[in-house]
Amino acid sequence: MVIAMHIVLHQPEIPANTGNIGRTCVATGTSLHLIEPLGFHLDERSVKRAGMDYWEQLDVTRYINYQEFLEKHPGAKIWMATTKARKLYTEVVFGMNDFIMFGKESGGIPEEILVDNEENCIRIPMLDQIRSLNLSNSAAIVLYEALRQNGFEKLRKEGELHRLHWQHSDAF
Repeated sequence: MVIAMHIVLHQPEIPANTGNIGRTCVATGTSLHLIEPLGFHLDERSVKRAGMDYWEQLDVTRYINYQEFLEKHPGAKIWMATTKARKLYTEVVFGMNDFIMFGKESGGIPEEILVDNEENCIRIPMLDQIRSLNLSNSAAIVLYEALRQNGFEKLRKEGELHRLHWQHSDAF
């Protein structure tokens, strides 16, 4: 698998969201980075029960905390998706090896991390009446914009229709 982008989940809580994001990562050649603590187990039984049958194809790395993540990726360009950002995700230029970080479902990325990285904070526009979008939907939206900006490099861009050929019979 060719790794094009990186998705980072900071303390994800819901296994189904992480599973959906993992599936999107496998489909796009994106690596997944999980910063602990996780709100669920990733043992073989738990992964199977959550329906993550493609998990063994996923390039996934776990970190004990945000500091370890930073130490393992010095100088990395990290975009932080948050409802608190002033910039839209469509207003930035994504590079092919950038990291896109999302916070836990109940609270997002911690404020102290966001304050230190305000220039890299991005948001998805939405109405005021809603707190946020689903985590897996948000990850897909921003990831596909980053991939689009980079010409969907290494991704198959064309499909092929297989037309059914019906045999006509005079037996009617």
